[in-house]
Amino acid sequence: MSVAATSHGARSVDARHGTDELAHKRIVVGYGFWVFLLSDFIMFAGFFAAYAVLKDATAGGPGARELFDIGNVAVETLCLLLSSFTCGMAALAVSVRSRIWTQVWLLATGLLGLAFFALEMREFHELIEAGNGPQRSAFLSAFFTLVGCHGAHIAVGGLWLGTMMAQFWFKGFNETLIRRFLCFSLFWHALDIVWVAIFTIVYLMGAAG
Repeated sequence: MSVAATSHGARSVDARHGTDELAHKRIVVGYGFWVFLLSDFIMFAGFFAAYAVLKDATAGGPGARELFDIGNVAVETLCLLLSSFTCGMAALAVSVRSRIWTQVWLLATGLLGLAFFALEMREFHELIEAGNGPQRSAFLSAFFTLVGCHGAHIAVGGLWLGTMMAQFWFKGFNETLIRRFLCFSLFWHALDIVWVAIFTIVYLMGAAG
């Protein structure tokens, strides 16, 4: 066998090995991230269960109907739902490798997420200032834990989004960054699903009850 043929065969083996390694990495990362999301859903399910048990344990204090401003929460919900739409538009921009539109839609997603977070923090501040903090009753402890945990996820997602914007701008569209963006997109849409459940169970049912 000639040296050229041997060299060509070695390169082919290396190329196949590189492709297999990349495919293996995609599978491992994807599987690991789905495990993370499922564990997050299980955690939120526990918080929802705790809230359902404690929602009437007001210790003689105000309940959901007296405390919650549905108008403010509706604006929060609109911001988060719109951010899910802009995140989807960012995914389309990434698929066509448009750097400018990727930045535009990611920025819109981040600003909407920031608006949601600011409104939520204002709600918490007003409740605490009125003496209705998490220590007031078991109901409020469960409320602050459930809604606050979701807000913490939004804050972490915002930091993640800002980091990706910088990486896309300076590094372009490599496989690693695209994979990270897909994980972020799943994470952000999952937070939307959790918030719809919070909006329905905590706020709407609480105001109606």
